[in-house]
Amino acid sequence: MRVSATRRKRAEAASSTTRTVVRPTPRTASRTGRRAAGRTTVRAGVVLFTTAAVLSSAGCFGSSDDPSRHGPTRAGKTPGAKRTIAWNTRPSSIASLGDSITRGFDACSVLSDCPEVSWSTGTDVQSLAQRLLPATTARAGTHSWNFAKTGAVVADLPGQIEAAAARKPKLVTVMIGANDACRDSVDEMTSTEQFRSTFTSALTRLRRDLPKTQVYVASVPDLKRLWSEGRKNVFGRQIWKLGICPSMLKDSEHLDAASNDRRQRVADRVTEYNKVLKDVCGRDVLCRYDPAVHEYRFTTSELSKWDWFHPSKAGQAQLADMAYRRITASAP
Repeated sequence: MRVSATRRKRAEAASSTTRTVVRPTPRTASRTGRRAAGRTTVRAGVVLFTTAAVLSSAGCFGSSDDPSRHGPTRAGKTPGAKRTIAWNTRPSSIASLGDSITRGFDACSVLSDCPEVSWSTGTDVQSLAQRLLPATTARAGTHSWNFAKTGAVVADLPGQIEAAAARKPKLVTVMIGANDACRDSVDEMTSTEQFRSTFTSALTRLRRDLPKTQVYVASVPDLKRLWSEGRKNVFGRQIWKLGICPSMLKDSEHLDAASNDRRQRVADRVTEYNKVLKDVCGRDVLCRYDPAVHEYRFTTSELSKWDWFHPSKAGQAQLADMAYRRITASAP
């Protein structure tokens, strides 16, 4: 079919209009360029951030705790370094806490306290106070105080600590635990868990009330050893029947399986108490635990001639000697 010339011209004009290219104005070109540049910057930022993360995880950058990031410090110390607390081997005042042993029970007369011969603060024996404090001060007893109490158990420590805190002593001695094991029966002994909880709380309170005071913790004596020595004396065995440490000393002459098992249970509990004392004291830089008391093999001459169980004056002197060595040692 032939198309007229007029129609051909109109078709060509329409085709030409369809192919027309719209050229951007200068303002449009500027906006387009900025968008492209922005997209380029974002892509570059993402790349740099990703690269930094990879390098950081690989340890290529120092962490916030890396001393090299902070530069040199004063006196050459690294950030976070703990200050060393020095132990004073010559404290100027002493307060003693504990039970009948620290009160000098039965060391001077029958069934009575004798704090004058206490291993810790006594004035009539070469006590710890006599060895550590200046002579005039030690004799006067103005810088040593005995807050121990006969019959005390670990639960009584907080009250004794409160009394001692008022004096602000430089050293506190603690000997506690024998009465927690010396009960009417083995079933009534303080459980190891309760002993740990109570002693931990007591030492925490002491540290709160006396933040700079040094603490000496003596181990609980070997009660089974005391039984084995004291039972050699007939009169002593009769005194024990009055009720001294029944869990260990009851039927002291019996050597049957049940009696031996009972005594061993008491001995094992004392061992557990000593582990608690060592563990809890070991967490405090100003506390020293001493295993020597439990390890010491007391003889009859070092036991009271009235009950053959508590330390005599000679036994108190031995306790003082052990404590003195531990406290004046240059290292724990």
